[in-house]
Amino acid sequence: MAGYEVTEAVGGTGVVAVLSNGEGPTLMMRADMDGLPVEEDTGVSYASTARGLNQFDEEQPIMHACAHDTHMTALVGAARYLAENRDDWSGTLVLIGQPAEEIGEGAVDMISDGLYERFPLPDFNVSFHTFSAVPTGQITYVPGYAMANVDTVDIYVHGRGGHGAYPQTTKDPIYLASQIVVSLQSLISREINPRDPGVVTVGAFHAGLKHNIISDEAHLQLTVRSYTDEVREHLLSGIQRIANAQAASYGLTPEEYPTVNIEERYTPALYNNPELAARAVSSMRDRFGSDAVSEVNPIMGGEDFSQFHRTEHNIPTFMFWVGGTTQARLDEYAAQDRPPASNHSPFFAPDDPQSTIVQATEAMTAVALDLLATD
Repeated sequence: MAGYEVTEAVGGTGVVAVLSNGEGPTLMMRADMDGLPVEEDTGVSYASTARGLNQFDEEQPIMHACAHDTHMTALVGAARYLAENRDDWSGTLVLIGQPAEEIGEGAVDMISDGLYERFPLPDFNVSFHTFSAVPTGQITYVPGYAMANVDTVDIYVHGRGGHGAYPQTTKDPIYLASQIVVSLQSLISREINPRDPGVVTVGAFHAGLKHNIISDEAHLQLTVRSYTDEVREHLLSGIQRIANAQAASYGLTPEEYPTVNIEERYTPALYNNPELAARAVSSMRDRFGSDAVSEVNPIMGGEDFSQFHRTEHNIPTFMFWVGGTTQARLDEYAAQDRPPASNHSPFFAPDDPQSTIVQATEAMTAVALDLLATD
C-alpha cells in the first residue's frame, strides 16, 4: 500500500507497517495472524486445506478457527482507506500483523524485538476480535478489565508406589492428587472476595498404568484465571501452599512434597482503558448508531493484546468485539437449546463474512479518524 514503510520478521514472523502523516498522535492498530491446529469442517467454499509443521515439527492441519483471517482483512481495509484519505487525519499509524497469539507469545516476542524502540511509540493501541456469540451487525465492548490473566500450572505429585492390594505399604499419589484437586477449589470459594473473579481448573489428571499397581507419581495440569495482579498472586501461591499441606497431612516429608511448576510466560489480563473505550465507542456509535454498540460483561478468556499495554510505557489500550453469527442463526441455535459454533471450533466461520469484515473495517477506521482527527 502506497506510503507505508513495511518491516517484516519482527519478533519472528511479525509485520509492522508505518505511515507518517504530519503532526499528531501515534495510533497502533493490531491484527493477529496465526491459525490453529484444527481440521476445518465448515463446508464453506474457502475452507482451509492447508497443513504445516508446529513448533515440534509435527504435521498438523491449519485453520483460522478464531477468525484471525477477518482481523487481517479488516486491518488491510482500514489501512487502505486511511492511506487514500490523508486529508482527513494527522499523525502516525503503526499497523501490526502479530503472530503466535494462540500460544500467548507473539506480542511479547515483538516487544522484545524492539517494537517500541525501532518504531514510533504509540499513544493508543486498538484492536478487535470477531466473536461467534455476538450477532452480525453488532459490536460489543467492556471498559476496564475485559479478559483474564491466563496462567498454566503443572503439579507433579510424588508418592511411593506398590501393589494395589497392599495400599498400606504405599503413599498413593492418586489419592493425594485427588485431595489436592478438591482442596484447590477452596481458593475460589473461601479465600477470594466473591466480587473478584477467579478460576482454578484442573484440565488433566494423569497417573498410573494398570488396575492393580499404585504408581509413584501423578501429574495435574491446571489453567488459572484472574483479573487483578493481587488475585493472581494469591491463587498461584495458594496452589503451592495447598499442594504442600495435603502432602504433609498424608505423611510425606518436605523432600517428597509436590513439584509445582508455573509457566514463566503468561497472558496478562486485558484492561481496556475506560477513557479510550468511551471515546472509541462514541465514534463507533456515530458511525453505526447507538443500538449497534453495547457494553457486555467481561469474560475469563485470554488475549495477548494485553502485552502491548503491560510495559513501562503503560499505553492506553482498547479491544472490542464484532459479531460473527447472524441473528437468524443464533435464533436457530437457541430453539435447539445449544450454543453456536464457538471460536476454536472446526465448524466456526462467520455466517456473513462480507458484513462482518466491512463492519470491522469501518469500526477500526472510525476509531482511527477520531483519535487522529485534524484540528
